[in-house]
Amino acid sequence: MLLFLTTQAQQDPLYSQYLNNPVLLNPAYTGINNKLNAVAGYRTQWAGFEGNPTMINFSSHMSMVQNKVGAGIMVVQDKIGDTKNTEINAMYSYKLDFKDYTVSFGLLTGMMIFRNDPGQVNPLDQNDPSFQYVKESKFNFGTGIMLKSERLMLGLSVPHLIPSTLDQGGQQMNVYNQHLYLLGAYVFNLSEYVRVKPSVLLRTTKGSPVSADFNFNLNLEHRYTIGVLTRNFNTFGALVQMDIKDYRLGYVFEVPSEKSLGARFPSHEISLTLLLSPLIYHSRSISNF
Repeated sequence: MLLFLTTQAQQDPLYSQYLNNPVLLNPAYTGINNKLNAVAGYRTQWAGFEGNPTMINFSSHMSMVQNKVGAGIMVVQDKIGDTKNTEINAMYSYKLDFKDYTVSFGLLTGMMIFRNDPGQVNPLDQNDPSFQYVKESKFNFGTGIMLKSERLMLGLSVPHLIPSTLDQGGQQMNVYNQHLYLLGAYVFNLSEYVRVKPSVLLRTTKGSPVSADFNFNLNLEHRYTIGVLTRNFNTFGALVQMDIKDYRLGYVFEVPSEKSLGARFPSHEISLTLLLSPLIYHSRSISNF
């Protein structure tokens, strides 16, 4: 009774297909490929586990003003147990084009709506002040920077610069801390029709160890992609992806190892991407990123 332990964990939702939609982690990706991008995604983590984390997202952004800037919107809903977080953001980027690469500076701003519904659980003490219906909105602001060439992409971002707390039962509950993301990916052209794309995503937040995602993708004929991935070497997965004209469909299946909390429950993630060039100055070529 005299021993107190404090634990902290990552609070942002996880994404395994971050290369299909980097704007979820870094606003500097907004419009960087000089196209119109629209992406919808769904993830269920530890499927079959009651109250498991689920996430849906939608984003749309495009390059504007002769490809000098980018603008877009993003909606993310993250649910776990009796807690649901909905995030609505507007995004903007300013791009500097050089001979072989582009540097983009991004900003995002919007609202985060936090809801905790004790009706989703069955506490032993119905009058426990820790189990109260809570719904609050918080202002959000984030930023990032990205360097992109035809074969390389590097990004550094903090999508939530302002920590957020809620008052629940007279206690302050920390719902969001600053998360720092570092993303890197490179493309090796083995032939005209075969490319290899390894990538790494590092994420960290105060009080938690650095988390690392490693991906290795093989692309064939600019249309078919298969890959393997691991998160901290305690979760392993496989990716399949297919490009059909202006559409891209991706699916990830993950299996936790015995080191993971949800060792008996797999995860699934699916995404659908639309890539268009509606403006005369938009790119018509196929981009590696």
